[in-house]
Amino acid sequence: MNEDWLGLQDKVVIVTGGASGIGRHVVTTLISAGAKAVIVDMNVTTGELLDGAYCVQCNVTDSASVKAMADTVVQKYGRIDALVNNAGINMPRLLVDVQGDRPEYELNDDSFNKMFSVNVKGVFLCAQACAKQMVKQGKGVIVNMSSESGKEGSQGQSAYSATKGAVDSFTRSWAKELGKYNVRVLACAPGIMEATGLRTDAYNEALAYTRGCKPEDLSTDYSKVIPLGRDGKLDEVGDLVAYLVSDRASYIAGTTINISGGKSRG
Repeated sequence: MNEDWLGLQDKVVIVTGGASGIGRHVVTTLISAGAKAVIVDMNVTTGELLDGAYCVQCNVTDSASVKAMADTVVQKYGRIDALVNNAGINMPRLLVDVQGDRPEYELNDDSFNKMFSVNVKGVFLCAQACAKQMVKQGKGVIVNMSSESGKEGSQGQSAYSATKGAVDSFTRSWAKELGKYNVRVLACAPGIMEATGLRTDAYNEALAYTRGCKPEDLSTDYSKVIPLGRDGKLDEVGDLVAYLVSDRASYIAGTTINISGGKSRG
């Protein structure tokens, strides 16, 4: 297949949370396809280049920071062709710590607010700032990063799942609002993916406790739960996102596309 098949050459694509995890793989894929990827992250310095991607430091939960980020990208490139709303946080927490052994792993105001601030408010702020520019241009794409847990629910991750359910609802509603301005809004929902540097020992400890097991006993026998019999690869998510922001996907809007090896519902 021709490398230019996606037609992403010189397209300006913002990726929030693009300095690590899934976001980093999305950025790498976009650059390989010829796009001008912009990494938006707390852990970068504005103006620096990271593996060929221009960086803008931004706190996605702060409206002034988000507006400044969008203005910086427009000042540099003159437009925003696509936004990948990827920045997110997951803190495994039980609704009720019935055992009472680890109260820090029971959902509270702090953990609830942190997840909703980044995963819901952050998605809203970034989408709004970029959509205003896209409407002026008469074209654009917003891809929100959801999760299969937003459809299926997830033991020990109820608040996180709820944030992703909100992302799916944002996606459907915004697609209806912005379609008339030639701005597509859609989402992708990864399932069980290969580990990233974001999956720390502390995260595994919390997740294991919420599921009543030890960290070393967290299931990795994917043949039992995933029809394709394996975890997903981060580059596979990158490939999907690159397709969705391209004009090859020009009639896809208002939907969340699962990338879960057949594990979750469509």
